[in-house]
Amino acid sequence: MGVPSSGEFCVQRKVLADSALDELGRRRTHSTKPPLAQRVKDSLRCSVPGLKRAVLKWVPVLSWLPQYSIRENAVGDIVSGLSVGIMHLPQGMAYALLASLTPVFGLYTSLFPVMIYFIFGTSRHISIGTFAVVSIMVGSVTEKFGPDSNFVVGGNGTNGTAVVDIDARDAYRVQISCALTAVVGVLQILFGLVRFGFVVTYLSEPLVRGYTTAVAVQVLLSQLKYVVGVHTTRFTGPLSQVYVSVFHITNIATLVISIVALFVLILVKELNTYYRKKLPMSIPIELIVLIVATIISYFAKFRTHYGVDVVGAIPSGLKAPRVPDGNLFILVFPDAFAIVIVAYAISISISKTMALKHGYKVDSNQELVALGLSNVFGAFFQCYVVTASLSRSLVQESAGGKTQVAGVVSSIIVLITILKIGSLFAELPKAILATIVFVNLKGMFKQFNDIPLLWKSNKMDLMIWSVTWVATILLNLDIGLAVAVVFSMLTVIFRIQLPRYSILGHVPGTELYVDMDAYEEVRSLLISGEWCLRTTAELKKKGKKHQTVLVSPTEVGPVYGGFDGQVNSAYQMDPEVSDACPADDDNSARENGGVKTEERHRTHSVILDLSTTSFVDTVTAKTLNNV
Repeated sequence: MGVPSSGEFCVQRKVLADSALDELGRRRTHSTKPPLAQRVKDSLRCSVPGLKRAVLKWVPVLSWLPQYSIRENAVGDIVSGLSVGIMHLPQGMAYALLASLTPVFGLYTSLFPVMIYFIFGTSRHISIGTFAVVSIMVGSVTEKFGPDSNFVVGGNGTNGTAVVDIDARDAYRVQISCALTAVVGVLQILFGLVRFGFVVTYLSEPLVRGYTTAVAVQVLLSQLKYVVGVHTTRFTGPLSQVYVSVFHITNIATLVISIVALFVLILVKELNTYYRKKLPMSIPIELIVLIVATIISYFAKFRTHYGVDVVGAIPSGLKAPRVPDGNLFILVFPDAFAIVIVAYAISISISKTMALKHGYKVDSNQELVALGLSNVFGAFFQCYVVTASLSRSLVQESAGGKTQVAGVVSSIIVLITILKIGSLFAELPKAILATIVFVNLKGMFKQFNDIPLLWKSNKMDLMIWSVTWVATILLNLDIGLAVAVVFSMLTVIFRIQLPRYSILGHVPGTELYVDMDAYEEVRSLLISGEWCLRTTAELKKKGKKHQTVLVSPTEVGPVYGGFDGQVNSAYQMDPEVSDACPADDDNSARENGGVKTEERHRTHSVILDLSTTSFVDTVTAKTLNNV
């Protein structure tokens, strides 16, 4: 705002009451919207165009598949689908261990839900299936309700003669995961139908990144036993991560296998990253390690000669669909809420990132419905909860994938593996799957770099990140997420209720107004024709919210005895400045000894800049009236 060298600025207009304004502006006496009854009637009316729009909205594949261009999209989708399908095999088997299930159920989860998302999803590039974060959340539920202690047969635990019925335990955990998947799917569908997609806005980026980093730590701890070849006592529930596990036997052969596999995986993945622009496609090192380790383990007899823990028999073929056990729904219902939110938050964040990059839109509510249908359908085929995978989605996009046809191609690769190849991986050491999980956690552990960045940029976001991480580590995944959301919302409330205010003064020789507490060379006595800024409009300065108000110069007076930041001198009237417009002239002043002075008790006008205010309630109106 420029400061004029001379002259005055005056605005004159009539003061209008509400009734006068209504008459002048011809206020409408009726709503422009149709009555509620009419709107309900219109929504229930069926017509061919309306039915077509509804079908295309709820079944998006019908809108784009008839227009699919084989010449433009087929090659990219096929290459992309092959690449993603190759990734599905090791990741599906490895992440099934995180869910405390046998590897074959990870392959099922990489097949059936992908086909359903192809029909109902709106993102063209995300890869639906297993994901580490969701897998470990499912695993915490299956182990909580199906612990080893419930399946002890023969002997007792005190003298070491107890034996766990592995088959019965695994079968019950499958029932729990199917029931959990069904409940999660139904909740996602309901939330999508009531347009509950906005809930993800309450999960800030620091919260999500802190949560996923904590989950990565829990994943590492849960897989450590497979990597070093030890048997540990597993705890669940709050503070389970700080309990001391009992180490029994260390298997040197398993440890050597893990170290070699880690070295090879990390080395080749770094080469893939370094030469990604020169390679036609990334080296599928995870699948190569899987195959080589299985062959070596088979011929070297790792299981019989060295006691290496292997995957075991993997049944070939598909199982008949089975209705999930309804008696378990109530049991897993409380845990389902956290999984619904986390799975949706991960999926929608990845899909919106891809959509923004490629210039199309995703429907957040339809995405909820698509995920829900994928989970409900998958629950009948013994799948567990699915969401989008960042690593596979990046491969699907970078390999040239244009549509979800790539997902269909990847599903065919998984189907062939289940039908014909899966049984060949029976001698695969579980340590190999654990190392694959470890290597894929690299991106999550890099999120620890957020700490120094947030320390420099916004310490409140750093508090949210830190509280989320600590709560998730100490209180487990579900309770930790609840604590994180509550704390995040409390920070918003506190920041709203405790804003930072400042009185701004004019810097001589400039057109700038700065905080009078922070700067000494500022002028609080304004000459005629200048304006002063006092806080009400929201500004962002060094990460803190300010508020700034525009006040006429008639309200600003000289500073007596200096300004200490506590007394607002703007309320002292300036006898040198008239608050009347030229037309008011002598009516608003009196003569005192031949000198015209202003009546100190009059205020002509107060201008409040409320342009950044979202709404004004009755409390605000009363407060303004009192002021």
